[in-house]
Amino acid sequence: MTSESETGLDPDDSGIMPLSPEELANLEEPIDITVESRAHGWRLDHYLNRLFPNHSRAQLQRAIEAGGVKLNGLVPKPSRRLRVNDRIWILLPDAEESHIEPENLPLDVLYEDDAIIVVNKQANMVVHPGRGNPRGTLASALQYHFNTLSDVAGRHRPGIVHRLDRDTTGVILIAKDNQVHQKISSQFERREVRKEYRAIVRGVPEIASDFIRTFVCTHPRIREKMMVCPEGGNAREAVTFYKTAQSFGRYALMDLHPHTGRTHQLRIHMLHIATPIVADRMYIGQTSLTKTDVWNSCDTAARFPNAVLNSFVNGNNEDMLIARQALHAFRLTIRHPVSGKEMQFEAPLPVDFQRTLQFLQSAANGQSG
Repeated sequence: MTSESETGLDPDDSGIMPLSPEELANLEEPIDITVESRAHGWRLDHYLNRLFPNHSRAQLQRAIEAGGVKLNGLVPKPSRRLRVNDRIWILLPDAEESHIEPENLPLDVLYEDDAIIVVNKQANMVVHPGRGNPRGTLASALQYHFNTLSDVAGRHRPGIVHRLDRDTTGVILIAKDNQVHQKISSQFERREVRKEYRAIVRGVPEIASDFIRTFVCTHPRIREKMMVCPEGGNAREAVTFYKTAQSFGRYALMDLHPHTGRTHQLRIHMLHIATPIVADRMYIGQTSLTKTDVWNSCDTAARFPNAVLNSFVNGNNEDMLIARQALHAFRLTIRHPVSGKEMQFEAPLPVDFQRTLQFLQSAANGQSG
């Protein structure tokens, strides 16, 4: 007989109730998964919840306890830590969710063919429904505007291969069927997709062009936040390449190229090198950037009378520059999932982003307007 220690199973009991006979009857076709390197050290239930987000962690734990999941041919416990190339076999129960409601919301479509859709996501739009955001999502708009979308990520994520934060604007890729979805997802997994962002930050990096490599994990007290942390446990490696595209005294425009795709990676990496993204409510507590904010921080401010400041604020437009984190998914490069041809999609900088850059330049030069 093989002991628990030899199989790597965790000896503690989860106490999760098994699936009911009705739930067992709803199990569908089995899915065979090979654990990739990025999931090494993850708990089994956490990993499955990441793969199948329309299933709650409790539901997946119950499926594991009921024998609906096998790991390397054995029945594991939900807390079992994964290793690279572990083989998971799972019979998924029906997800505990309702069908997403289509909504006639405007979409800025950058490109469309028989396989993919590329959208320029606007600010203040959540990608898919979640707690506190049941409506007004990109997913709802996609359901309304397009007849066929992939459902491999679940009914609450029709066609959605990757995501952007609520107030991050720019390029997001949508798959029209499951085969296309899987091919694009594989490119993301193998880090073959090139993602390029633009960000306006407070401060100028000491090194103009470099990379940031840290480990990140969920904040221990605020589950919605991420943080830089030591290696080990549930920490995951995060790598970002950056370049200072333009500096404006105490602000800068950054080109950011994430090599990994961790939650809030760019936001916490810019904070980590002491150049946080402006108007990032969650990480610096700043809800907006105004002309007054910029002017008061400028080296030129002390050399000009208040009348110059007044001309900045009251001249052509109002004081507000941007009222969200100044982060934009500028360009995405992939291989087309059908033709294999390299394709590049670019979303123009949004109006609030351009307005902020123009004012930063004017303020750095000591000009009004």
